[in-house]
Amino acid sequence: MDGNLKSALGARLAAIEARIDAACGRAGRQRADVTLVAVTKTVPVELAALLAELGVSELGESRPQELWKKAVALPAVHWHLIGHLQRNKIDKSLPFAFMIHSVDSLRLLYALEEEARRQNRSLPVLLEVNASREPQKHGFMPDEVAAVAEQVAGLTFVRVRGLMTMAALEVEPEQCRPTFAELCRLRDSLRERFPAPHLLEHLSMGMSNDFEVAIEEGATLVRLGTVLFEGMGDQR
Repeated sequence: MDGNLKSALGARLAAIEARIDAACGRAGRQRADVTLVAVTKTVPVELAALLAELGVSELGESRPQELWKKAVALPAVHWHLIGHLQRNKIDKSLPFAFMIHSVDSLRLLYALEEEARRQNRSLPVLLEVNASREPQKHGFMPDEVAAVAEQVAGLTFVRVRGLMTMAALEVEPEQCRPTFAELCRLRDSLRERFPAPHLLEHLSMGMSNDFEVAIEEGATLVRLGTVLFEGMGDQR
């Protein structure tokens, strides 16, 4: 990877930072309230490594196999698993995952607890919520999340830290606002229902097309890939 590519990526990061900062300003929030998770699923590890050199310390992967490979090559960053996780890939994924955004069932939640106990590690997770109510998507329906609060009291290694959603793919970002607003209301209404050590502090929502609207509606983690990498290098 040459210096020109690093410079181009740095310029994209600066532009994204300006947009995040502006969205925070419109919402009366601090820039420190929002974490950029750079999603590297379409790029080779060499390009992901440039992000780390540019100071981005939170990287995301959708596929467990890609997480395993890239986390070995780049162990000094925090890796977020943001895609669907099958139970047969839990044991290999946990050593590399700083946080799992996509816990979409109680069965997966309990399986993560069992493996985290075996590996003797604390594991932050987010509950995936199908707030757009699309039949093809994974996740709890919004009205199912309250019942999860009653099931987590016995978890001691897995820590539920918030909620995650994906809005429907819309041409106009403004059309995503109701989905993000609903997730924020849901999180706020359930804060007191989740017992310690669980803490519903995070909202993982907003991607390249709609992250500014998500920030305005309370996102604490935005997952950006295309806006960072489109047309750059050896994308796959």
